[in-house]
Amino acid sequence: MKNPWIVTTGRHVAILLTLSALLIGFGTFGYMIIEGFSFLDALFMTVITLTTVGFGEVRPLDQTGRVFTIVLIMLGAGFVAYNLAYFTQLLLDGNLLELYRRRKVKKKLEQTKNHYIICGYGQMGQIVARELMKHNVPIVVIENDEASLIRLQEKGILHLAGDATEEENLVSAGIERATGLVSVVFKETDNVFIVLTARDLNKDLFICVRASTPGTEKRLLKAGANRVVSPYASSALRIAHQILRPTVTDFLELALSGEGMELSMEELQLPEGADIVGKDLMNSGIRSQYNLIIVAIKRSDGNMIYNPSPREVLRVGDTLVAIGPQENLGQFGSRLYGCPYPALKPCPS
Repeated sequence: MKNPWIVTTGRHVAILLTLSALLIGFGTFGYMIIEGFSFLDALFMTVITLTTVGFGEVRPLDQTGRVFTIVLIMLGAGFVAYNLAYFTQLLLDGNLLELYRRRKVKKKLEQTKNHYIICGYGQMGQIVARELMKHNVPIVVIENDEASLIRLQEKGILHLAGDATEEENLVSAGIERATGLVSVVFKETDNVFIVLTARDLNKDLFICVRASTPGTEKRLLKAGANRVVSPYASSALRIAHQILRPTVTDFLELALSGEGMELSMEELQLPEGADIVGKDLMNSGIRSQYNLIIVAIKRSDGNMIYNPSPREVLRVGDTLVAIGPQENLGQFGSRLYGCPYPALKPCPS
């Protein structure tokens, strides 16, 4: 569906161009009839009269020709003044600038790939966006709240103004080229609908969604979500852990956030062609070269191996849960993926 402002402006510009052609035609044929000028001479006289460039006449005009020239100048001056006022208003009302901004955003969206789409930019959406951007993961936010859109624009975050439940907005956000989608809108029904639509548009998409009420998790998983997070349950569990084991909880929070301490925790998936594939942990050099501890290995079939032995053989697709200095994790990640880490895995082409 075309923008009504674009349709109206296009129609107005077409009318102005038509009137310009008619005015030039009126002057040209007027000089041909009144003064007997050739077509080229008459056109030349009309153009220099309307544009007031100050060139001399083709040949001296009689009184009738001068009266016609006066009329043509008045018509041309009025027409030019009207055009100037119209296009000035077009610039001042912001519609033209807004159209330019939207086209620029559309071009960026068409070039974005291997990104995450975040539906909703409330408190949870802002945290998710901040963490993904901190790890150089490209994102596109879909939001329809005016205040949130202003914040997104101020921070320079690529976003789309609209309802995330509408299929055309998900398509415009590049869902076919996206790696994953995070839905954290407020309404549960909207989250379910977004998951259903997203899964239908991209079968391989990783979908993580928020669930606020008990019992919604099953519906969201059936709809096609890969992960369902309940913020209230997670917050309650976190409070309980802060009471029961505060030191462990503080350590994990700091390690996962990567802030305030040199030590960090990260997961790294072994890509095909990695030089440590086929080796056991002891001979992989992970501990000796990078001073990293592998606390768990997740096989490609989902099987988890906790506290793996030094003789555990590494395979393609394994996800290593590693703890160690942030700098060493970055060096190891760069070795695996062949690009600066943290970044998208595998590195974007």
